[in-house]
Amino acid sequence: MVLASCSSLQLGAALAAHLFDSTGSTGATLLRLGLAALILLVAVRPRVRKWEARQWRAIAVLGVSMAGMNGFFYAAIDRIPLGTAVTIEFLGPLALAAVLTHRARDLAWVLLAGIGVVLLWAGSEGLDGEGLDPVGVVLVLVAAVFWAGYILASARVGAAVPGHGGLAVAVAIGALVLLPAGAHGASAAFTQPDLLLLAAGTGLLASVIPYSLELAALRRLPKSLFGVLLSLEPVVAVLAGWVLLSQGMRPLEAVAVAVVVAASVGSTLSARPAPAERSPEPARTPDPVLPG
Repeated sequence: MVLASCSSLQLGAALAAHLFDSTGSTGATLLRLGLAALILLVAVRPRVRKWEARQWRAIAVLGVSMAGMNGFFYAAIDRIPLGTAVTIEFLGPLALAAVLTHRARDLAWVLLAGIGVVLLWAGSEGLDGEGLDPVGVVLVLVAAVFWAGYILASARVGAAVPGHGGLAVAVAIGALVLLPAGAHGASAAFTQPDLLLLAAGTGLLASVIPYSLELAALRRLPKSLFGVLLSLEPVVAVLAGWVLLSQGMRPLEAVAVAVVVAASVGSTLSARPAPAERSPEPARTPDPVLPG
């Protein structure tokens, strides 16, 4: 389920890249979140009248985090390869892990991932002197910050709002946040049926299907194993970029991706509690920590 989720998410991102020429990256993001919100709201039917102010605040923060994470990420992949963007974006969760645990070994994993990103930048330099678009790198780093915020907000909503209603409304709020900037571009899809179909596929593949699969996987897997499998996402993104967007990768860039994946796996495994620290009680269903 996790591997299928990663594949679906990156396939959706690759499809979204084909919308950029007509809708712009922000318009494509709005279409993705907007269509996904419609599907989730109809399927979940959240009971919003029973929510308190603190629950609404948590959901609003999650929605803003979703908008920033997805909006800046899509703007980034309009400038840099998909696999490169996903690899750099992993710095967000890794840095968050180091900040929350205050352990030296977690900081070491972040530094290792940073080395991987430096290698990625160096490996992107071609014979013509052209490398990664600096603006694209900045955009994906901002997306990484929002991803870290999304993880915190997702955990808070999972604890404050039962069921999946909070997620559905948060996706809708994320779409509303992007509406002023993306409405003009998104409107192009409603005049061209092929673009609207592509946008619907993006919403399903990049939001609805990954969220559903990961929620189901989290009920069956320990968080540590879930995190290790999720760490393969940059590899899946590289393959999706190669197959669907004709984006190649030089040997040094491949090494850089492997370094970041290793850092993510190491950070996940080192976060596992020692046997004595684990509760003998049956494990509760963990809160979702989903990628954008």
